[in-house]
Amino acid sequence: MATETRSRAQILDEYFIEIQTPDGEIFKMWSDLAKYDDEEYKNYVLHLIEFIFDRNFSDNKEQMVNRIRRDFMLNGVHSMGVGSGNRQGERERIGKRIKELREAKKMEARDLALLTGIDAANLSRIEQGKYSTGVDILSRICVILDAHLDLIPNSEKRQ
Repeated sequence: MATETRSRAQILDEYFIEIQTPDGEIFKMWSDLAKYDDEEYKNYVLHLIEFIFDRNFSDNKEQMVNRIRRDFMLNGVHSMGVGSGNRQGERERIGKRIKELREAKKMEARDLALLTGIDAANLSRIEQGKYSTGVDILSRICVILDAHLDLIPNSEKRQ
C-alpha cells in the first residue's frame, strides 16, 4: 500500500495498538496483531489502520470512531475495540463548563447556537464532550456567555 498517511500506528504490546491522528490525539485499539510473525503483514495492517483513521478523521470524535469501527469490519481489520482518545476527558470537562455557564444565564442551547452561529447539533455535541472544537468557536461561545478563554495548566501530565 503506497498511500501516504498522516495518522501513525504502532504496536504497543501483545494486546494494544496506538494510533496518533493528524491533530495529535492518541487512540488505543485492542488487537492481537502482535502475535503474527510476518512483519510484512503487520506493517500492511498498521498502514491500513492509518489509512482508515485518515479517511474517517473528524472533529466529531464519536462519529469518527463509529466510522472507523465500521471500516475495520469492511476491510477485515481484526479489532476488539477502539478507545475514545486521550482528549476525551478534556472535551467532557469543557463541554460541561459551557453548559453550566449557559444554564447560569438561563439561556437555551438553541439560543446560544443562534447567537454564536454554531449549528445547534454541534453545540449539543460540544456540551456532551463528543465534538472537538477549535479556539475560534470557543471564543465565540465565551463572548456570548461573558466568559474568558484562558490557557491554564493541565492537571494531567501529557506524555
